[in-house]
Amino acid sequence: MDSRVEDFTASIHFDRRLYRYDIEGSMAHAAMLAKQGVITPEEGESIVTGLRSILEDIERGDFEFRPEHEDIHMAVEAALVDRIGDAGEKLHTGRSRNDQVALDIRLFLRDEIAAAVKRLEKLMETLVQKAEEEIDTIMPGFTHLQKAQPVRLSHYLLAYREMFFRDRERFLSCLERVNVMPLGSAALAGTSIPIDRAFVAELLNFPRLSANSMDAVSDRDCAAEFMFAAALTMAHLSRFCEDLVIWTSDQFGFVEMADSFSTGSSLMPQKKNPDVAELVRGKTGRVYGNLVSLLTILKGLPMTYNRDLQEDKEALFDTVDTLSSSLEVFEGMVATLVFNRDRMLEEAAAGYTTATDLAEYLVTRGVPFRSAHHIVGRLVGYCIERNIDFSDLELNEIRRFYPPADESIFNCFSVEASPDRRTAVGGTARSAILQRIREIKEAGHE
Repeated sequence: MDSRVEDFTASIHFDRRLYRYDIEGSMAHAAMLAKQGVITPEEGESIVTGLRSILEDIERGDFEFRPEHEDIHMAVEAALVDRIGDAGEKLHTGRSRNDQVALDIRLFLRDEIAAAVKRLEKLMETLVQKAEEEIDTIMPGFTHLQKAQPVRLSHYLLAYREMFFRDRERFLSCLERVNVMPLGSAALAGTSIPIDRAFVAELLNFPRLSANSMDAVSDRDCAAEFMFAAALTMAHLSRFCEDLVIWTSDQFGFVEMADSFSTGSSLMPQKKNPDVAELVRGKTGRVYGNLVSLLTILKGLPMTYNRDLQEDKEALFDTVDTLSSSLEVFEGMVATLVFNRDRMLEEAAAGYTTATDLAEYLVTRGVPFRSAHHIVGRLVGYCIERNIDFSDLELNEIRRFYPPADESIFNCFSVEASPDRRTAVGGTARSAILQRIREIKEAGHE
């Protein structure tokens, strides 16, 4: 082979990351071959012992990955033959690198899903803790990035907890489809060697076997699904980060990030930059790109295995690493946020944010909602013209727009009371939020 082709087709420089899973699968395969009488018990024991020694060497950093090793499978097998002789050459009986790599990816994804779920659970716990701490903090809620209505900061924080809970559910759902054992599919058509796939699945803790060998060796749905779940998780992180970038600005001043999760400027001594939030936001695009890359690879592949599938791993590995580091640093950043409660309340009180409260009050007095909406809109216009707030209004001024108004109408203008009028399930009332926190704690992560 031309040396340029050898370099171009080699994957050992990145798929060596799968060494632990490749060896774990090979140990189970060797035990099955010995059980079935395809190899002798002594050969099986020799293979497993040799594989363990290779694993130990790799983890100590004493294993040499040589240039002639095309991929992790060949690297391990070549080392095994060097160590135990002819018995090592029998390990590949009844399997192909096609089903071998499909197995490695699934074993890898099982661990990475468990790690992602654990990080999401820690983040959700942090958000609930912050929500309890900020239960009495009032802030302006926004639509179209315009002030809309007063809400509780705790309600905002729990909104992201709901997003991350759905992310957790997606990863766990993905795990069900990852947890299917493909080994024994061989190159594409299975094998005539009398193997016992169920025995291997039991050793490797797979609850199901793949049902079609052609599908098993060409399937990368589980990788794509993991990457989609990761991309959506990153979208949720990015949305939160966008708010934090805005909120830390002097114009907002809603929150301050800890020095340990901020950076300075190389030129301007006064700067404190939200670089962690900006990087998470930026890395989201990277994860999206990885997903699109894999989907593009898959979209035109004929049955069954094609070498294009070698290109799945770098995108998958990068997604795993980016998601992991983003969740880790984001949780630490959120845990150390300090919210400016006075500033949030001040901004919640500005901009006529209780206008909806006033409209709904009129509805309770028998005014049709569309009419109430019109009345309050005209009242807001009146205030804007005079550069005054609702709290500056006199009763006689209000009666120009709603003649039956009495003193009770002034209760509608309280920013502190506004959120607590929304007591329905899912609302921003203090009682509703505390009830939701109780439900979350009682349910755990179910």
